[in-house]
Amino acid sequence: MKTLYENIHQEIIDQCRKGSRKAQFQLYKLYYRPMFSICMRLINNTAEAEDVMQEAFLNAFTKIDAYKGEVSFGAWLKRIVINRSLDYLKKRKIKFGEINEKTNQLPDYQMEIKEVNMDVIKGAIQKLPDGYRVVLSLFLIEGYDHEEISEILGISNSNSRTQYLRAKNKLKELLKDTEVFSYN
Repeated sequence: MKTLYENIHQEIIDQCRKGSRKAQFQLYKLYYRPMFSICMRLINNTAEAEDVMQEAFLNAFTKIDAYKGEVSFGAWLKRIVINRSLDYLKKRKIKFGEINEKTNQLPDYQMEIKEVNMDVIKGAIQKLPDGYRVVLSLFLIEGYDHEEISEILGISNSNSRTQYLRAKNKLKELLKDTEVFSYN
């Protein structure tokens, strides 16, 4: 049997299980920002990310009895948000297995970081094709490994790795004319 995770907001979670709207709103306020950030990184559109996030919260509140406490509530909710975001992208016909690129390999630049400007980097990530952006976000930001990403997206492990490498190279290409990096 797995050890149950001790949640700091367990009382609110228990009230949500009883159907308390007030508790649901409290939980929403606690997790809104990080869950919206996840949606934005994956969907890349404020209004659509907001809609997907709302659906994810509704789904979580509907299925809160399925939460067994084996992981933190935030991790459980994050998984729902990611799954909803990916479902949305799939409905938009985003194919994670193949991205049409004119070239299979972008140059792997040798670079040094001069000064990190997160807004510039975030902007460049948002310019990536959806498939690249999703794999890059799941790996670098959300912390999933390639095996998990391949399961989530329904692609092979090697395809996940390839998408990630292409996304990194494309990101480097997008950032090459910025002040973020200096090239050797």
